[in-house]
Amino acid sequence: MPKVTKRNDGKGDAVVNTETGEETATFDDIMRPVFSPLGVAELTGKKAEYRKVNVPANRFTPLKENWMALYEPITKQMKIDVRMNLKTKKVELKTTKDTEDEGALQKSADFVQAFLLGFEIQDAVALLRLDDLYLECFEVKDVKQTLKGEHMSRGIGRLAGKSGKTKFTIENATRTRIVIADQHIRILGSFQNIKIARDALCNLILGSPPGKVYSRLRSITARLSERF
Repeated sequence: MPKVTKRNDGKGDAVVNTETGEETATFDDIMRPVFSPLGVAELTGKKAEYRKVNVPANRFTPLKENWMALYEPITKQMKIDVRMNLKTKKVELKTTKDTEDEGALQKSADFVQAFLLGFEIQDAVALLRLDDLYLECFEVKDVKQTLKGEHMSRGIGRLAGKSGKTKFTIENATRTRIVIADQHIRILGSFQNIKIARDALCNLILGSPPGKVYSRLRSITARLSERF
């Protein structure tokens, strides 16, 4: 007479014939309901969610030239629909039934916003892949309101340095990306790295010599590398 054992491996109970290897589902296993995983639409309780991103006038041409580079990661990786509304001058994004990640819509909006703020697509696409990246924007006048005329120009020049040397040094030391557009400064990176880069930029605006800022950055980055 064949031996019969009961299998329970987390996939449901079954009676197994040890000689033939045949499995017979038990009554409880047959009656157990099977549900497919919930999608984003069921989790949020809405049919679709939308985001709109304003396009500045000076970014229309770069947006047109790099549209496919923006379009493919959003539609293929994030499963988000995207279009350019020429009447309202906004990029519109919408979730679809295939959208899997609940935060995909906001990540895609941040990706488009980062490009429109002046960041390269290769840098901005990191917002889609990593969760702990942020954008921070401020102006030179937020740091020192008395800067005007040539003093303002020299302050912006101290931020960039000769041929962008100072900006590149801060970017490499803090692992961030910085865009300086006239009086507007934008930083892309993790929360802690943004704080370090912002402090360095603020010191330059206030008149600290670049050498002093570099030495302070070296000590901070050395301390961070020891910690991690």
